[in-house]
Amino acid sequence: MERGLGVGAGTGLGARLRVVLGCLWRVLLWLASALLYFGSEQAARLLGSPCLQRLYHAWLAAVVIFGPLLQFHVNPRTIFASHGNFFNIKFVNSAWGWTCTFLGGFVLLVVFLATRRVAVTARHLSRLVVGAAVWRGAGRAFLLIEDLTGSCFEPLPQGLLLHELPDRRSCLAAGHQWRGYTVSSHTFLLTFCCLLMAEETAVFARYLAHGLPAGAPLRLVFLLNVLLLGLWNFLLLCTVIYFHQYTHKVVGAAVGTFAWYLTYGSWYHQPWSPGSPGHGLFTHPRRSQSRLKRD
Repeated sequence: MERGLGVGAGTGLGARLRVVLGCLWRVLLWLASALLYFGSEQAARLLGSPCLQRLYHAWLAAVVIFGPLLQFHVNPRTIFASHGNFFNIKFVNSAWGWTCTFLGGFVLLVVFLATRRVAVTARHLSRLVVGAAVWRGAGRAFLLIEDLTGSCFEPLPQGLLLHELPDRRSCLAAGHQWRGYTVSSHTFLLTFCCLLMAEETAVFARYLAHGLPAGAPLRLVFLLNVLLLGLWNFLLLCTVIYFHQYTHKVVGAAVGTFAWYLTYGSWYHQPWSPGSPGHGLFTHPRRSQSRLKRD
């Protein structure tokens, strides 16, 4: 009899514990959902602000031009001053891959949910293909500039010995060093990715304003893009503070901005282009306005 009472009490306690844990889990899910919706709404409003879009270029220019002055006021032994730091290896060196992965998912969801048309979705995704071509082409151009402006040197205890080898490949094959004008590819890529992501994610404010489907998965992907954009801004600041020569960084950022202007600022507004972000997605009036008219 006593054993039966003990088993019954244990079973009741376990049931109550499961109920409490279930309630706690539902509360946590509700809080997470509320934070996700609130954070995505505020981030969309910020990135979609015309004022921010106008000032963002000035911000990036200030980072590249005046950021190197911070090297006199920061710790030179910090982890970000090392070429082998985690962020430099895992993120900066693969910045385009990260950008394509996160931004590609966002563009895919936004365009397809807004239009339900595969052809339109593919057209908008082709902007990332153009961006990849820009990145590859710029990298090759930077190497060509270094080849055309460089010379072959051999480090010696007394200094550097100049060799008359014709190109970088033969110089490196001989075990020497090739030194030329090296445009900062990291500054170029981070600047280009920042401008590209700011342009693409700004569409989400209009997407939400038109009452289009915006569930938790889309909002989460959007916030991941916002976090990545913030990381690129931070790593760009670290790059201009700790690495490369001043003119190399300024030229790299200028080329990145010019690449953005040629694509997002000019070509994408033409009818024979991949189209600008949001083009053709919001052809119908906002749902809230249409409801008011029906009422």
